[in-house]
Amino acid sequence: MSKLGQIGAKLHRGEVSYDFIGHRKFWFSLSIALVVISLGGLFARGLALGIEFRGGVEYDAAVKVTDSTVDDFTAAVKATNAKGLGDPVVTTINNNKVRVQTKPLQQADVGNVRAAIAKEAGIPAEQVTSQQIGASWGQQIANKAILALIVFLVLVFAVIWLYFREAKASMAAIIALIHDVTITVGVYALVGFDVTPATVIGVLTILGYSLYDTVVVFDKVRENTRGITGSNRFTYSDATNLAVNQTVVRSINTTVTALLPVGAILVVGTVVLGTGPLKDLSLALFVGIAVGAYSSIFIAPSLLAVFKEREPGMKALNKRVSAKKAQTAAAATAAPVAVATAGAAPRTAVQDTPTSTPRKADRATGTAPTPSTRPMKATAAGRPQPTRKPRSKRGK
Repeated sequence: MSKLGQIGAKLHRGEVSYDFIGHRKFWFSLSIALVVISLGGLFARGLALGIEFRGGVEYDAAVKVTDSTVDDFTAAVKATNAKGLGDPVVTTINNNKVRVQTKPLQQADVGNVRAAIAKEAGIPAEQVTSQQIGASWGQQIANKAILALIVFLVLVFAVIWLYFREAKASMAAIIALIHDVTITVGVYALVGFDVTPATVIGVLTILGYSLYDTVVVFDKVRENTRGITGSNRFTYSDATNLAVNQTVVRSINTTVTALLPVGAILVVGTVVLGTGPLKDLSLALFVGIAVGAYSSIFIAPSLLAVFKEREPGMKALNKRVSAKKAQTAAAATAAPVAVATAGAAPRTAVQDTPTSTPRKADRATGTAPTPSTRPMKATAAGRPQPTRKPRSKRGK
């Protein structure tokens, strides 16, 4: 068995553990700080919306891709000095195609940019395709994405409520999901990656991953807390912490396994391709999976424990457990003192006291014992035994 497997077995048996729930204030503070930074980046810098959301013009041209293709086409498009051009986005597709995206342009400028792209590619202008994407179409995509997110959250709340028969579990899961989405969107704002339909797909995907991991932990919590109010051994927080320790190795394994291929896609999309759907999708998946694993271990179970500890039954359980722990601690403290006192007492104090009452065998009777008139003889044991006369001499 590997070292990680041995640690997982010890965690599952409760031989070793980390107090996730007991340190919840630290993890809550860390999450609040991350959310504040994400919101600050979102409001200060905003999202770099792709052409699908802000509208613009997209050009495609067949060309043999080289190491300088992106820089050459960017310079050629900027040389047109089209009004409102901004910084064009140039990407390569495979090794035989280049794509140029610009902001919305006037009709004359659309033709000028197409001619510049054709000249740089060495092909006729008619072979450069272009299409204008209106901002209204992008707004429709954004509205549908927001609607899909709201519907997803409502369904998640209902499904978890029905599965666990506990509204507090649904609340904890939803808060964890909002936490994950906020941090992921904030990272997009801080890094400056374009938000495209691929980004929306990635965000919705990480919601499902984070939810799956959270449900696994909650299911173990339900198993550990079944009938807990009828005992006085553990509090709800203790049982929840045990559940997190029992599932933490599994969460780490699944997270690392998922992050490795997604990280490879992110490197390829960013370093090799430079831009495109792979980069947008992989960044959302990478950040979302990592943050989702973090929230399912440190945030969601702690929130559930906080919500449940407010119930009257759990408060009474906490009092009983605290009283039992105090009683056990007092008994453990008193035991060594009693042992030390018993060991210091003299074992022959009663027998050695001169005024002690003599035993019955030692008491004087006032008269000396009358010797027996019957003849005695000694035996092997040393005690005298009575003897009888021969039958022939009896009666004489």
